[in-house]
Amino acid sequence: MNETGRPQDFPLSNPRADRVKDVAKLAGRPARLKRGQFLAEGPQAVREALVLHQKRVAAGEPGVVHEVFASEACLDRHPEFDELAEGVNARLATDEVLAAMADTVNPQGIIAVCAFVDVQLEAVLDAGPRLIAVLCQLRDPGNAGTVLRAADAAGADAVVLTASSVDIYNPKAVRSTAGSLFHLPVVLGTDLAELAGACSERGIGILAADGYGQLDLDQLQDESAARRLGTSDAESAYDLERPTAWLFGNEAQGLSDAELALADHRVAVPVYGAAESLNVGTAATVCLYASARSQKRA
Repeated sequence: MNETGRPQDFPLSNPRADRVKDVAKLAGRPARLKRGQFLAEGPQAVREALVLHQKRVAAGEPGVVHEVFASEACLDRHPEFDELAEGVNARLATDEVLAAMADTVNPQGIIAVCAFVDVQLEAVLDAGPRLIAVLCQLRDPGNAGTVLRAADAAGADAVVLTASSVDIYNPKAVRSTAGSLFHLPVVLGTDLAELAGACSERGIGILAADGYGQLDLDQLQDESAARRLGTSDAESAYDLERPTAWLFGNEAQGLSDAELALADHRVAVPVYGAAESLNVGTAATVCLYASARSQKRA
């Protein structure tokens, strides 16, 4: 690094160089699993990765970011990277090199090679979570990233992906999280029955988002609000204020019968228009915010 914090070496300029090819391989799952690394692309994702990296290093923990490759133009537009990348192996690279490394057609001028950030289920549950989003066999990386981002925005404590779900380190999934992958704990490859048993032991309720559910989400929210306002003391079928794990199912088939059987209740998001249903990202956002709002009131 030079005195301005910028990488001082000449920019990487050969898109066919071995190092460039080595980074580009992380767009594929075999290389990611072998190295325990993935790519974060674009200013937003790289910024959040570097913020987490610096926090961990300051706490004496292993960092998250192994390398950063950026164009001079990107660093001019985002001068905060000069400070955020302090102590990180950073290199200037031409647009052609970044395009060869990136998974996108039009890269945004900066790429980071990051270590996997997922955690163990026990660590999440032992922290006393109030709200968990559980992705059950979600296969689309864009949907998985969208749900993770929604969970982050709603203040959820963790996102759990069951076995057979998409690889959250898929470049498209990482982009869809818009940096939220670096904000909250993520658990991968979880057995749903094991999770359900552990939640039950800890008093965490399990709700399944199901278009044919017996409970209506709007009614649950109304009952929660009435209790808080003191206008009703009637018991509800489910108290949205309590710690909750929401189950969200596969894009095409939804939750399977076996998955639904593990839930305490099936909850439908009411559809007032002509749409047949909501996609999983939208339904997850509505459900998570319903719980978050009730919990905040409480």
